[in-house]
Amino acid sequence: MTDIEINDQMQVRINKLAELRKAGVDPFGQRFEWTHRSAAILKDFDRLEGQTARVAGRVMAIRGHGKAGFVVLADNDGQIQIYIRLDEVGEAAYAQYGLWDIGDIVGVEGEIFRTNRGEISIKAKKLTFLTKGLRPLPEKFHGLKDVELRYRQRYVDLIVNPEVKKVFTARSRIIRAIRNWLDERGFLEVETPVLHTIAGGAAARPFVTHHNTLDMDLYMRIALELHLKRLIVGGMERVYEIGRVFRNEGISIKHNPEFTMLELYQAYSDYQGMMELTEQMVEAVSLEVLGTDTINYQGREISLKAPWRRLTMFDAIREYAGVDFATVTTDEQARAAAKAAGLDVADDEERGNIINLFFEEKVEEMLIQPVFILDYPIEISPLVKRKHDDPNLVYRFEGYIFGRELCNAYSELNDPLDQRGRFERQMELRAIGDEEANELDEDFLRALEYGMPPTGGLGIGIDRLVMFLTDSPSIRDVILFPTLRSRD
Repeated sequence: MTDIEINDQMQVRINKLAELRKAGVDPFGQRFEWTHRSAAILKDFDRLEGQTARVAGRVMAIRGHGKAGFVVLADNDGQIQIYIRLDEVGEAAYAQYGLWDIGDIVGVEGEIFRTNRGEISIKAKKLTFLTKGLRPLPEKFHGLKDVELRYRQRYVDLIVNPEVKKVFTARSRIIRAIRNWLDERGFLEVETPVLHTIAGGAAARPFVTHHNTLDMDLYMRIALELHLKRLIVGGMERVYEIGRVFRNEGISIKHNPEFTMLELYQAYSDYQGMMELTEQMVEAVSLEVLGTDTINYQGREISLKAPWRRLTMFDAIREYAGVDFATVTTDEQARAAAKAAGLDVADDEERGNIINLFFEEKVEEMLIQPVFILDYPIEISPLVKRKHDDPNLVYRFEGYIFGRELCNAYSELNDPLDQRGRFERQMELRAIGDEEANELDEDFLRALEYGMPPTGGLGIGIDRLVMFLTDSPSIRDVILFPTLRSRD
């Protein structure tokens, strides 16, 4: 449809708007008190038949005029048919009905009945015009090749694709179920700053902004972690936050520059406790929202029932890539193993980073059923407690479903001296160009010096979880307004 055609159709609607005003009808009307929703009428028709209902919604179809016509009205819960007769509503109202277009918003009062063809409907007695839609709705919005248009114009997407609204209704229910589950177990929901003086808590590039009054640069937070752990130091033993985080990184079906994270911290626990919490919570949320702990994601049946499989990173690489890093003990041996496997690594790359690269390139996509990957290299885990039996590894796990990371959890590092050394190493990496390395946070170190109890910490990507529970292929399908390149 060209801009000229759109303008022509809009002009027709603008002309009708003028006719409505000439007839004394406000085309952008006032408050309307509805009494029933479409879904409730359809579900409970036997009890409601013959009663008067007031409904409001958007006109999705119009057929027939003459002395009678039918309108399909869409509200928040679904659609219902409206039967409009000249001798029921009167000449003035029927003339107004003749000026309706698909996309207009109207209110109707009438009798709930069943037509001769057996369709549950409302026989209109009174019509109230509420809003004139000046731009026509597209006929085939869902099947557009330019799918970005659906994301850019989410308001249209929600109007013409009812299944989209179901996804976001499910998202709200998922977040509510998570909150209820944690609240029932003594966790306290808190809020921490979005603007940080230091970009810390994750390996990611931040967005930078500037505070004019203080004349200082600030970072949009890349994680919730360091402020929440300060609260553990302060004696708030179980805390969580569900909030937006911002990472200045690439965009894909799995990544959006701003996304929603759940982070929680539990004093006197560890990463084993976080595994049990994660699998139990995800199973419970699925049962609450979907009524089942088995989902179908992109054609694969996946069981979320606890317990989930546990697999160390070494065992996963050995199982899926055939390389045993227990016998690859030096950086040189690791680089040789990577090159033999066709992986591109720098001549000075460290063993821990290579182990992680092997996992990402050779293993991740194979992990379809829920699994916890345990015991990560220390090089990529600057905030995690070392393993007692192998100081080159840490007490960390990530949870995977369908080859995608769902969560990340630690036995939190509470030794301030070890943490300072890790931060200093991260600063060395920043000095040689690693923009994702953590910065040294003196206030966080000061907090640790007052003493933080042994603690388990967990982060879950809410958007990823919603993708799995709604069978959505892209993160853009579960974020109402995803970040997109400017059309200009």
